[in-house]
Amino acid sequence: MAPQAVDPRVPDSPLDRHAQALRLFGERVRAVADTQWDAPTPCTEWSVRDLVNHVTSEQLWIPPLVAEGRTVEELADAFSGDVLGTDPVDAWDRASVAAHAAFNAPGALDRTVRLSYGPALGSAYCSELTVDCAVHAWDLSRAIGADDRLPDGLVEFAIKEVMPYADGLAASGMFAAPLEVPPGANAQTRLLGLLGRDG
Repeated sequence: MAPQAVDPRVPDSPLDRHAQALRLFGERVRAVADTQWDAPTPCTEWSVRDLVNHVTSEQLWIPPLVAEGRTVEELADAFSGDVLGTDPVDAWDRASVAAHAAFNAPGALDRTVRLSYGPALGSAYCSELTVDCAVHAWDLSRAIGADDRLPDGLVEFAIKEVMPYADGLAASGMFAAPLEVPPGANAQTRLLGLLGRDG
């Protein structure tokens, strides 16, 4: 059976949530003080700059993979190293605008994207990066002392996305082992616990 086409006009679509996650992360990037770029984050190996660089780099992959049909192998290390330059806010803004435009193009969410772990629908790739961006917005908020509450709709979207493969996240090496959360914990605490974060 062919996959169902994604209607970007449907409320709570991957496009809506991707835009919301980008806006949230962008707000936090603009809130980073000059003295905070070297500060530690909940991602223990990354400073604030490392974290922003990582999420910005992820956005840079989207146009060539989604809009141009290129592969990870073709791009190789095109977006490795420092992508922020002397103006991290501008680098983030340009990358996030181009990324969302690529996903928002007609047919992009129904296109097959060739990722490092195999082919995936554009909608699945969009959802995956939405979760990543949202959770890293929490990391960045914690690092700079900003409000770390995530929007309820974005949290619910992320939980639905993460639950089917939650058991394998730690094994991927990209996330810490899931944490126990107290009974009755709110949705954000449950999401963060699934991703190895103490919310």
